[in-house]
Amino acid sequence: MTENYTALYEEHKKAGASFTDFGGWQMPLKYSSELAEHHAVRNAAGLFDLSHMGEVWVTGPDAAAFLDYALAGKLSAVAVGKAKYSLICQEDGGIIDDLISYRRGEQKYLVVPNAGNAVVVSAALAERAGSAQEGGFDVKVEDVSAETSLIAVQGPNAEAILLALVPAEQHSLVTELKYYAAVEVPFMFGGASRDLLLARTGYTGEDGFEIYVPNEDAAALWEALLEAGAGHGLIPAGLACRDSLRLEAGMPLYGNELSREGNPYAAGLGPVVSLAKESDFIGKAALSELKAAGAGSTTGRKLVGLKGLGRRAGRGHYPVLKDGNVVGEVTSGQPSPTLGYPIAMAYVDVEFTEPGTALDIDLRGKAEPFEVVALPFYKRDK
Repeated sequence: MTENYTALYEEHKKAGASFTDFGGWQMPLKYSSELAEHHAVRNAAGLFDLSHMGEVWVTGPDAAAFLDYALAGKLSAVAVGKAKYSLICQEDGGIIDDLISYRRGEQKYLVVPNAGNAVVVSAALAERAGSAQEGGFDVKVEDVSAETSLIAVQGPNAEAILLALVPAEQHSLVTELKYYAAVEVPFMFGGASRDLLLARTGYTGEDGFEIYVPNEDAAALWEALLEAGAGHGLIPAGLACRDSLRLEAGMPLYGNELSREGNPYAAGLGPVVSLAKESDFIGKAALSELKAAGAGSTTGRKLVGLKGLGRRAGRGHYPVLKDGNVVGEVTSGQPSPTLGYPIAMAYVDVEFTEPGTALDIDLRGKAEPFEVVALPFYKRDK
């Protein structure tokens, strides 16, 4: 596999990061201690390089109608300036990716797929733009991932840190920005002002922001944010703590909880699917059948949260047991730094998914007690 490097790779090396391959990208796993980075995000702030994510612009007179056809959600109902979490599915209802789409104008959307799926999603959108009814849609699909960096500031001090780089008369652009919304904001760094797209989104369970910046300005912005956050407890944070943070927040990870073999209903993402929208969309027929058959509610397996009653943690692919019989499989699991006990997400036979149900995880031959709990494990005070 070809190794890709973000525009911030040298910054991570200078900061002493240890790296790991993620979706073909060399990404910082941690800088010093993943525990310290995790707690910094929960209690102060963490700085993340998310430049391995994809950015695909969908523009044109038919942009809204096209995304209604290409994705499972109703993107035409999203107001300009707002964002929506959605899924791109196969004809059989399998999940190609989960993604966020930002409506930046009546005829302009920014679609953000996951790292390992960016090329696949961009290609699928381009194909769907030309293969729909009546010879296709009047849209342009443009993948700008290669020239775009994405930097996230996550944690309770995130807003205060960003305000240090924004002119005082423009502070309301940041302070009044709602969750799942985005706005162009003038940032002062590197001796100049640059208008950058700022979104109040994240993957940690905390308040936070994501900033889209051209590659050539990414390093200067990264350094300016670290300097602005020095008095607010901001530290750079890697993928290790990003994983523990999103697990505590009950957020699915593509390749773990979501896949082409699974479906939105079993994953607890039924509300993301808009079967009621007037237009057809790819996967609609299959998803309608899955919902009617009770997938994820009365048949098959369903994604649940598991709270450990002991000290040992389950890991991905470990079997879930009931009275010694395999009734499921862990998708993600580790000790929770915030809560102080092991947590896991797992697909479990639907008859054992009620909160309070006692189950075990097979930890290399030893049954370790867990109980089913409602997701998320952690929810911040607002």
